[in-house]
Amino acid sequence: QVRLAESGGGSVQAGGSLRLSCVVSGVMFSSVGMGWHRQAPGKEREVVTGVASGGATYYPDSVKGRFTIFRDDANNSLHLQMNSLKPEDTAVYYCRVTIIGIGDYWGQGTQVTVSL
Repeated sequence: QVRLAESGGGSVQAGGSLRLSCVVSGVMFSSVGMGWHRQAPGKEREVVTGVASGGATYYPDSVKGRFTIFRDDANNSLHLQMNSLKPEDTAVYYCRVTIIGIGDYWGQGTQVTVSL
């Protein structure tokens, strides 16, 4: 059974930093694509960043240069370093694992709140 356990959310002032972590079990970690998504109140869930099994990464313009995703295959963990946080980054952040031919698995979500 695939399980994702997130941690690291919290409250921070604008300009601050947070690091989110996601520990994954039940899957061959090095062979899957992974990513982070977020959902703000009243909005659709959106992709924050992704990393393929080969290491290629993706960032939308809204977070490019501020957020960094990195995976630790040795410890089955995925991390999201968020710097220069803005109030518009406030959302529930979700870790995602994609297994080709099967589908997506999601973590329970962790709240990130950025205040002025």
